[in-house]
Amino acid sequence: MPFQSAKAYARQAAVLTGQGLRWLVAGSWKRVFAILALASILVAAGGFFLASVGLVSISASSGHSPVTAWFLHYTMRNAVRLQSSGKVPPLNDPALIAKGAGHYETGCLACHGAPGRDQSLIVRQMTPEPPYLPPRISEWKPEELFWIVKNGIKFSAMPAWPALKREDEIWAMVAFLQQLPDMTAARYKELAHGDRDATTDEPVTPDHLRALADPLGPVLANCTRCHGEDGNGRGLGAFPKLAGQSEAYLLASLQSYASGDRHSGIMQPVAAGLDQPVLAALASHYASLPAGGETAEPAPSNESIRRGAELASSGVPERNVPSCIHCHGPKKSPRNDRYPAIEGQYSAYLKQQLELFSSEKRGGTAYAHIMHIAAHRLTPEQIQDLANYYASLSSATPPESQR
Repeated sequence: MPFQSAKAYARQAAVLTGQGLRWLVAGSWKRVFAILALASILVAAGGFFLASVGLVSISASSGHSPVTAWFLHYTMRNAVRLQSSGKVPPLNDPALIAKGAGHYETGCLACHGAPGRDQSLIVRQMTPEPPYLPPRISEWKPEELFWIVKNGIKFSAMPAWPALKREDEIWAMVAFLQQLPDMTAARYKELAHGDRDATTDEPVTPDHLRALADPLGPVLANCTRCHGEDGNGRGLGAFPKLAGQSEAYLLASLQSYASGDRHSGIMQPVAAGLDQPVLAALASHYASLPAGGETAEPAPSNESIRRGAELASSGVPERNVPSCIHCHGPKKSPRNDRYPAIEGQYSAYLKQQLELFSSEKRGGTAYAHIMHIAAHRLTPEQIQDLANYYASLSSATPPESQR
């Protein structure tokens, strides 16, 4: 008897279900729309009720359910693949890779780890947990990595790049990330620390760069990873030579980074985390160092240097581009100490700065607008020639009037 009753109930349920479906299908589209709208309202009201009484779990310790984790990751991958595009520049430049490594150590290591360096125990309690990157990089194309680094990912604590105009810095990060899967711990240490040994297992971050008994100690430990112990930029052209610049120019530049007037996703977070007395002490320190240093850049042609010398001396009158030596030398008379000394600076760095000025993606001191106008009127060939000429000069090169 119970078995027969169960069968009867099953038949009755099937009949009622069929009748309901026929009523729904046979009805007008208005009826279907009304029912779907009512169902949506009931679901939304139920969700709002659960949120209102505090029953929705927001605990990071609980993690995501497998379905939620799959859906979020599925959505993220599809969005990145659809929205990422653009021309990928050459990513095998050693200077580009070193530049990305310098920032990775400061801004990315704690969350994502590196060869020979574990992730922070704290970030492992995040939901979602940041991935350990070395084995994951090969899953993404370069343009997809660029999109992620530039824009960040919502609901994951992955931030956007602090200076969105500086796509050259973002490509430097991509160049470095592309090297991670096959990188040894020794190679990572070499790239991220240059001629300074890693003295701790944890990265130095802006939060650590507060006044201590010797405020320059931890700050210089961070600066020298990129700019070298001698302030001459590690020889690659990825980082500028700071040694021998005027104290006024260095301080104005650091203050411009800190305020966001000079755009850099690498330098802005560091400078913004420092107090004004520390910025002044840094400027004084690097101004006191002797300019010089070795370079690994290939030697330019004599013809390019000659053209650059002519441009620096005469400018481009037909385009209203003034001579460079009037502000930057080499010349006998004194120059404004807010203008950088560019004799002997790396060619690659000078070329990049002129290109940034030309596209108005580089800010700086109160005089930056002068360079926007001048650089915009130069051709790419002229920019390269000027960079080659000034890089060929020694920082101790006497002005022509003294030779």
